[in-house]
Amino acid sequence: MLKFTYTETSFHLDRLAQSLEELVAARVIVAMRVGQSLCVEPITASFLLPADLPGLHYLETEMQREGSDTISVCAADAEYVEVSLRGTWVAADGETAEGVFVTALCDRTEFFLLKCWQEAQTCASFVKEAGD
Repeated sequence: MLKFTYTETSFHLDRLAQSLEELVAARVIVAMRVGQSLCVEPITASFLLPADLPGLHYLETEMQREGSDTISVCAADAEYVEVSLRGTWVAADGETAEGVFVTALCDRTEFFLLKCWQEAQTCASFVKEAGD
C-alpha cells in the first residue's frame, strides 16, 4: 500500500506493508478514543513527475502489465507527466488539504512509483541546492 501524507506545503510518500483496511481501522479507533471527527472517503489524487525520469518507463510498463484502472499516467506538458491514483482520503474533515491518501496497487507498480517519486525529490533538491 502507498501512503501519501499531505501537509500545507507538500506531501510525503511511503510504502507500507499494512493493508488499507488496517490503516483506516487504526485511524478510526484513534479518532474515537480522542474524540476527534474523521473523514474517510474514496477520492482521486494526482501529482506531477518530471517526464524525463529514467525510471518512468518501468512504471508505465508495469502499469500496462497490471491492467488496473487505479493508476494512470498522462502528459501534463512537455516537462511533466501527471500521475492520477484512485484511493481513500483520511483527514479530520472533508474540506481540509491536510491528511493521508492511501491506495493499493500491485507490489511492482508501487515499487516503481515510489522509486520515481524518490528520484524526482532527489532531482528537485539538487536544483534547489544549485540555486542557493
